[in-house]
Amino acid sequence: MSAHGHVDLGHTVAGWTGTGIALIGFTGAGLAVCAAWIPGIWIGLALVAAAGITTWLLHLAGWGKPSGPRPETEWDWRTRDTTARAGHADCLGCRVSGPRRAVAAAPRPRSAVSLPAADSSA
Repeated sequence: MSAHGHVDLGHTVAGWTGTGIALIGFTGAGLAVCAAWIPGIWIGLALVAAAGITTWLLHLAGWGKPSGPRPETEWDWRTRDTTARAGHADCLGCRVSGPRRAVAAAPRPRSAVSLPAADSSA
């Protein structure tokens, strides 16, 4: 059992791919800063932007995961999300991707939760 309890933290193909590309971009940009090579800085930053776009596209293709918990049988990072085609609830990436997914991914109304009153006897 991990320090986070018995939960899936979203280790997915989309997440690992984007992280790897971003790591290469940040490393390249950092080395370019040390070498004072201005084009290298821009190339590294372009790779970081490409990492975000790649992660988003893989998420839309079903290699990401929806927000919130998912069944333990789907915890393997190679498990494809079959619900991605319709869009995920409360997912900004799904809403941005087009009108068809935007309807499915529109934020759901949340129920009002009463919070305990602050203790004013101080």
